[in-house]
Amino acid sequence: MIREMMSYITKHDHEVGAAIEREFDRQSKHIELIASENIVSQAILLAAGSILTNKYAEGYPGKRYYGGCEEVDAVEIAAIERAKKLFGAEFVNVQPHSGASANYAAFMVLTKPGDTILGMDLGHGGHLTHGHPANFSGKYYNVVAYGVTEDTQVIDYDNVLKIAKECKPKMIIAGGSAYPRTIDFKKFSDIAKEVGASLMVDMAHICGLVATGEHPDPMPYADLVTSTTHKTLRGTRGGIILTNNSELAKKVNSAVFPGTQGGPLMHIIAAKAIAFGEALEPEFKVYQRQTRDNANALASALMDKGFDLVSGGTDTHLMLVDLRKFGITGLAMEKNLDFVHIATNKNMIPNDPQPASISSGLRIGTPAVTTRGFREVEMEKLAELIYLTATDLDAKADYIRDEVGKLCDRFPLYKGY
Repeated sequence: MIREMMSYITKHDHEVGAAIEREFDRQSKHIELIASENIVSQAILLAAGSILTNKYAEGYPGKRYYGGCEEVDAVEIAAIERAKKLFGAEFVNVQPHSGASANYAAFMVLTKPGDTILGMDLGHGGHLTHGHPANFSGKYYNVVAYGVTEDTQVIDYDNVLKIAKECKPKMIIAGGSAYPRTIDFKKFSDIAKEVGASLMVDMAHICGLVATGEHPDPMPYADLVTSTTHKTLRGTRGGIILTNNSELAKKVNSAVFPGTQGGPLMHIIAAKAIAFGEALEPEFKVYQRQTRDNANALASALMDKGFDLVSGGTDTHLMLVDLRKFGITGLAMEKNLDFVHIATNKNMIPNDPQPASISSGLRIGTPAVTTRGFREVEMEKLAELIYLTATDLDAKADYIRDEVGKLCDRFPLYKGY
């Protein structure tokens, strides 16, 4: 089916189709260890390219600005109801185009430009939209950052409270893009209440883990929860906003449309609905547990090979490797691994001596390889291949690529495509 779709596109537009086919081959023949990427089902692929892309549907189900929305209303309602069930949320907006746009809308609900916000430092594991100066969050708001301790490299909640008392933020953001440890949302909630701040939780990375109980749930504690629908959730690329507060829910809907977006992407909302449905199946919980087990196995194997991991390990689906002991930068290691068909991404470590464009770290995640069927024994092999890439690439490159090829053949991207 996938090959037939790609072939059809190539016949219609050779330049674009050929690039898509090459990308399919790249994904098939590379091991994907980028923590924010995953592999969706064929049903999600088809929905994302479905006839719904033709339909404009500004507004919300039952209150559209266009006619002919009966069927897309049914799709959006299905997405909302499934997400509510999946996350135990009373209100869900499924229209944000991305996690970043979901965060933008959440900012509009909980703050005003110029307000003080307290978010996790990007260099300590936070996210661009949590206050980085290059982002809207850093341009429009007075940003104060918290981070991890120098010794344990985990969040010190007492220090977060201290900072919050000093800066008196309007909003506190919990969540990150490269923080490998469990986040205590109750402690963040207690801090927010003590200083009179709202609490926004960005669970984009741990969304799938939260949905299956593999990470603590932010819903009982946060005013608003935002997330992407890919990463650990294994759905199409997009965003969502959740809340249990009816008044905030009304403001969220207004902030998304017409506040920050026009017409929703109904084909993507259909793909989100399918992803939520898949995540409600018992098999998804098994998958999330295996994703965590694989991350723990890979982290342990890497440390056995002499790699230092930020915070000394992981509680989630990702780990942050400190490469300084091996005398190689994150940028160089990313390129070297790509050369042997292993995809990762450079990432800053706390108090990194290198700039973000180079970095001293490597972020590694297990969602995509777990989807392909990798288990703990394959994590041992991956640790070996990563170690050889760091220490003996010139002599071992052919061996590493050959071993990667064997793994990819054993665990195909899509069976029977």
